[in-house]
Amino acid sequence: MLAALIIILLVGGALAWPAQRLGEAWPRWVSLGVVALDLLVLAAIALSPGGQGPWLAQSEWAWIPRFGISVHLGMDGMSLLLIVLTLFLGVMAVGISWTEIGQRVGFFHCMLLWTLAGVVGVFLSLDLFLFFLFWEVMLVPMYFLIAVWGHEARYRAAIKFFIFTQGSGLLMLAAILALVFAYHEQAHIFSFDYQTLLSARLDIGTAYWIMLGFFIAFAVKLPAVPFHAWLPDAHTQASTGGSVLLAGILLKTGAYGLIRFVLLLFPHASQVFAPVAMFLAVLGIVYGALLAFAQSDLKRLVAYTSISHMGFVLLGVFSGSALALRGAVMQIVAHGIITPGLFMLVGALQERLHTRDMGHMGGLWSRVPGFGAFGMFLAVAALGLPGLVGFVGEFLVLIGTYGTHPVFAVAASLGFVASAIYALHLVQRTFHGETRGTEAVPDLSIRELALFAVIAAAVTALGLYPQPVFDLVSPALANAYQAGGLIMRLTRL
Repeated sequence: MLAALIIILLVGGALAWPAQRLGEAWPRWVSLGVVALDLLVLAAIALSPGGQGPWLAQSEWAWIPRFGISVHLGMDGMSLLLIVLTLFLGVMAVGISWTEIGQRVGFFHCMLLWTLAGVVGVFLSLDLFLFFLFWEVMLVPMYFLIAVWGHEARYRAAIKFFIFTQGSGLLMLAAILALVFAYHEQAHIFSFDYQTLLSARLDIGTAYWIMLGFFIAFAVKLPAVPFHAWLPDAHTQASTGGSVLLAGILLKTGAYGLIRFVLLLFPHASQVFAPVAMFLAVLGIVYGALLAFAQSDLKRLVAYTSISHMGFVLLGVFSGSALALRGAVMQIVAHGIITPGLFMLVGALQERLHTRDMGHMGGLWSRVPGFGAFGMFLAVAALGLPGLVGFVGEFLVLIGTYGTHPVFAVAASLGFVASAIYALHLVQRTFHGETRGTEAVPDLSIRELALFAVIAAAVTALGLYPQPVFDLVSPALANAYQAGGLIMRLTRL
């Protein structure tokens, strides 16, 4: 059934492409049906008994036994949470692109579903060769989502995205091979199995350099400063659905990789490298927030906020605090809901106003109050208003980090101040002030209203009661620290 989660999306994409011959609405409904079916299969897996330890389900088939390569899939609480987020945002991407995408509709939905398939494969893979395969699979359809349906400079942005991510992927492949050969010297067998490689005993120098290869690959996707240069262009030029997937799930593969592979496979090397990683995290938090405030392009502003918010994830992962690590996971979820919501809002506005320049906006609250209400809500969620999900993750990361590295925690707290500035700046320039333009602008449609209502409900529900997320991921995180030899007690919040 774990393999079915990937196969359904791959087959669904292959069906959505030719479905356009029956009418442009057919690929959209096929995509919704496929994602809904995947959610049902996921629910069946999550609710079925039979897991071992933190693993809810595992499946393994021999693939290339001579080199220790197998199709090994596994799901624990963390991967379950991220797959739910992936499929949820798949529905959002299809819904918000319903009227925006008017050409090659079948091909668009094929690429969308294949991107989802690659991401689900990344979250399920427990064989490093298979993980690398899915890591590369998700890049190709994402490239087409930017290059074919993007905006004015889409080709340049797509090539930049592909070069950065493909280059970092090759670096990760080199690190994987180095780890496999190092293990071969000890055990005299080849193995790409994640659980087997956890037992590898490397000297600190070798572990450090291999860990650095993994770290750079995941830091590019996160993205962390200074590996972020591809992100603003890719976000700005992608279609709205592409931006939703890029911000909501592709960036999360980088965060997932840091926790699952860097932190666990190289626990001691990660400790040595932690001050550097936390410095980059704080730099990204402050740099991203300041650059966001400096933007006049609304979509580019939201893109830079991703760099700032994902900096909290990087800080929490390397803080050495169990509390901060759970805060990092919560921040992954928060960013995966709030930022795609902001991109959906910007995309819907651009579809009506034909501009992303805030200098050409202003006074929209009186003309489109629905946009104004949800824009204000998502802006205060992004700045970390208590009671909304954006506050929970960042607060836990700062509190946890303060107990282990107070200087980094104090420096990172500047991100709270900066986020308030750019969020209120966004609302003021877009929805208030002098009204520009006299043409009629339609407010949110019923479809868009439903999508934003679901986003708002998720932001509020998880902000008021985040405990289900902690209960789901705590066994996986506890296992993570035990596997790394860093025993930390995870107490209930």
